[in-house]
Amino acid sequence: MIQTIPKLVTFDEFIEWYPENSVHHYELRNGLIVEMPLPTGKHSDLGGFLTAELNFEIRRLLLPYSIPIECLVRPYPHDSGYDPDVIVLDKIAVKSEPRWAKESIITMGSSIRLIVEIVSTNWHDDYALKLDTYEAMGIPEYWIADYLGLGGRRYIGSPKLPTFSVCRLVDGEYQIS
Repeated sequence: MIQTIPKLVTFDEFIEWYPENSVHHYELRNGLIVEMPLPTGKHSDLGGFLTAELNFEIRRLLLPYSIPIECLVRPYPHDSGYDPDVIVLDKIAVKSEPRWAKESIITMGSSIRLIVEIVSTNWHDDYALKLDTYEAMGIPEYWIADYLGLGGRRYIGSPKLPTFSVCRLVDGEYQIS
């Protein structure tokens, strides 16, 4: 279950508040701190599998990309911060990130090549909120891995089945396949 801590905070207050070595992950949504549900074993396995396969392709193609273990994405100017399941960063563009070296915070969409969200009980965030945010940031590709078919029918159809959505930025808008 997602829990919200009911006090509006700025992004910087959120970073200062964020507990070190916490077993829980948190995101900031328009000033509200939200405790994220703990991932299931399947969720974690899928994240590990996608990370391994993406790393293999990055090495095989000799791309200047990296996949960090931890990272927060801050969509400017909102007081929000998202903790994606998998993120592929452009090593060259990341050099221009003001908060990357010390805090693992990404603020510019141009630093991100791909974000993957693995759907859990908070599926509406992945299909609506984050899709709109990542699109507005200009992130070229966003994958939504809905391995349990939890998304709303308008997103994954009926009957609800496991779905893997690939959103590619074309002329400033995501085209979904």
